[in-house]
Amino acid sequence: MVAARETTLQELLEGSKQYQVPLYQRTYSWTKSQLARLWDDILKLAEDRVDDANATHFIGSLVLAPSPNNGPTGVAEYLVVDGQQRLTTLTILLCAIRDHRAQHEGPMHRERLNQQYLTNPWKPESQRLKLVPTQADRAAYLACLDSTPEAGGADPVGAAYRFFVAQLAAADDPDDPLDIERIENAVIAGLALVSVTAQHGDNVHRIFESLNNTGLKLTQADLLRNYLFMRLPTRGQTVYQSLWLPLQKRLTSEQLELLFWLDLVHRDQRVKQTDVYSAQQARLNQLRSEEAIEAEVKRFSRLGALLRVILHPAEEQDPGVRRRLERLGAWGTTTVYPLLLHLLDRCDQGSATSEQVASAMLYVESFFVRRLLTGRPTNNLNRILLAVVTEMDKDLPVDQAVRSYLSIGRKYYSNDASVRSAVRSVPYYFNGRRHQQKLILQWLEESYGSKEPVALDSLTIEHVLPQTPTAEWQQMLAADLGPEENFREAHEALVHTLGNLTLTGYNSEMSNNSFPVKRLQLAKSGIVLNQEIAAQERWGRSQIHARADVLAERIVANWPGPTAQAADQSEVPWDVMTKALAELPAGSWTTYGDLAALIGSHPVPVGARLASHPAPNAHRVLQVEGTVSPGFKWSDPDRKDDPRDLLRAEGVKFDEYGRADQAQRLSTEELAQLAGVTPEEVPERLPRPRSDQDVDYAARFTEQLTALQGPTVATAVHVVLDAWTSMGGTLLYGTGGESSCFLMARGRRHELGDIWPAAIYPSGKFEVVFQHLSVRTPFDDVTLREELRQRLNQLPGVDIAPAKIALRPGFPLTVLADADAREALLDHLRWFHDQAQTLAGDTLAMD
Repeated sequence: MVAARETTLQELLEGSKQYQVPLYQRTYSWTKSQLARLWDDILKLAEDRVDDANATHFIGSLVLAPSPNNGPTGVAEYLVVDGQQRLTTLTILLCAIRDHRAQHEGPMHRERLNQQYLTNPWKPESQRLKLVPTQADRAAYLACLDSTPEAGGADPVGAAYRFFVAQLAAADDPDDPLDIERIENAVIAGLALVSVTAQHGDNVHRIFESLNNTGLKLTQADLLRNYLFMRLPTRGQTVYQSLWLPLQKRLTSEQLELLFWLDLVHRDQRVKQTDVYSAQQARLNQLRSEEAIEAEVKRFSRLGALLRVILHPAEEQDPGVRRRLERLGAWGTTTVYPLLLHLLDRCDQGSATSEQVASAMLYVESFFVRRLLTGRPTNNLNRILLAVVTEMDKDLPVDQAVRSYLSIGRKYYSNDASVRSAVRSVPYYFNGRRHQQKLILQWLEESYGSKEPVALDSLTIEHVLPQTPTAEWQQMLAADLGPEENFREAHEALVHTLGNLTLTGYNSEMSNNSFPVKRLQLAKSGIVLNQEIAAQERWGRSQIHARADVLAERIVANWPGPTAQAADQSEVPWDVMTKALAELPAGSWTTYGDLAALIGSHPVPVGARLASHPAPNAHRVLQVEGTVSPGFKWSDPDRKDDPRDLLRAEGVKFDEYGRADQAQRLSTEELAQLAGVTPEEVPERLPRPRSDQDVDYAARFTEQLTALQGPTVATAVHVVLDAWTSMGGTLLYGTGGESSCFLMARGRRHELGDIWPAAIYPSGKFEVVFQHLSVRTPFDDVTLREELRQRLNQLPGVDIAPAKIALRPGFPLTVLADADAREALLDHLRWFHDQAQTLAGDTLAMD
């Protein structure tokens, strides 16, 4: 007999209970994308419960079986047969809520949450924990549960804890004392689960199979079609032939489901795509006649034709609307679809002109461009875009209504002054997706209106001041430095800004060449952006800033800003800094300069901000040489201990002069990875259909590698690549300005999906992709990633800190020039390849 009932986390965790994750279960493996989806659902639920205290959100099932160890101690013990990832995540979240509320609201929250939901405080040690994870996860889980210095490490459990700590810090509004309490209540009482409890003697594995082996499912579009034609007993055949069949030919099954969701979002932005069928059915149930149902199918057919135009802009007749649809399509943000469908519908119905619709789309494009330029995170964009249709002013012309809506509230539609400042200082190269960065540069070039336009698709982004400066470049930039300035921090503050970037087809030829050499190459270009750079005598700070100013004026002229009534918003993205700090793993540190480069500021205001505004992990921010700032103070005025003692407890090493180990320092790029600012590059799947315009990326990789690293290192790299292919691996290449090479151990058609241990960059980095491996079998097991890290650290010159196991660290390609190091690396790569080829049956375990 199996008992199934709906329950809440509160009911599951209150009382003397213990949930044990069996040893055969896989280790904790939720990634940031899964955590983000859960967090978004919780935030929406917390908002919904303000108006309806009984609102709930279903998050799945939990399959339990009585533990064979149940004894007379009064603790009800259960084995978690299915749902352990979900249950572990929720208890980690409770730890983060507990710690946040204890720090900001008072210590009573620590004992309250511990005693109610996380521990059995008056039971023996073996029964103290409400949840007992697998052995591999236990130490990391206990660090979070007991709030030790190791809490929030680089392992998946620690990463989940850091994620929730960061989100809570971002969500905590100082003007709303109840916001975190509402979130806690939503988690405890609003998240609904179905608890399936087996009885003694039941085959729990058979229960698991019946829950997960569902076979081929009908899509939500299939279900809705069946429902509609069930409601058309006499007109079904005619309606199907005249309306539904043409609609089905225009759109795929996935696009039909998208259409039905877009239709719902126009009424209620909170509707999820997973609820399309149930929500449409509830709406259509209110229609009583066959004629009303037929009218709905006719309306779907008309909207489907408009969605077809959004997906295929070339079919749009008006050139202005077509251009804006093409640009927004190229930008790649599908959550703009509800607004686009609404705009085209207004035009189709005659309540808006084509000019107004094109103008509204330009404001949306400008909103995207200006947010990227000013370094605003994208995590709230979906909510903003989904709310436009329901919340914009219906009495204004549609383009002015869109502009006005985007201008109000904390939406960060940056004004002209903010854009001018950000173009000078914000690290453009870390913001948004790489293709979006290139798009803005392409659109800037197109704005010059050359009568002989250059084919821009094959061009890549070039750093004029190179990412790895030579002695000549260091000498040029040193002339711009003041007496107290540090070269490295000055370089970081300039190199990734828009003023230093351009488009070129000669990326490998330019590489790290001196400016006089680059200048000659840029002068040959047909691109106006490059000709402006070639007109300069030198390329230092003043020239980069001057070019930034010129580009900023062109940006504000081409992309209109918010209304004059827009709220005055702080444009320094302190929230990005806070998020990066919250994600900073135990055992790592960073500098004021690295943080300043991340957000387009300066080390001095960063230090002032940390001194006056409490921020997570502020003690992990040190001076550039790894020493504690003389002005450092704890946010708690009663705290007097040395921050180095805490850093040592967390795993940071110090030398005899009190300087932190530079190997444990996280750079600006790694901070951007933590903050989710810079996405992971993925390999181009070659071979592919070729044409005369195609680039031979393998040849370009070799050309760049030899030009940048010299023949000795280039030969050593190719020895490694040849050995890798002889093991059975393959090589794929990136298509960015720098042609990276990926060592593929499995292709994407493999039953376990694709996987690669590393990417090699001609600029000199052997990048170990722990971030990618964390979601690939079998390296989603942190113990295997840790073994890979320890193996690589045996190589001379390689020291990858434990805190970087969730990132994409690396070591110089010059390491490979040593024959012994190269052979050792090949042994480790052979081990990796063998692990990656493990059969699915040997690695897959139940959740």
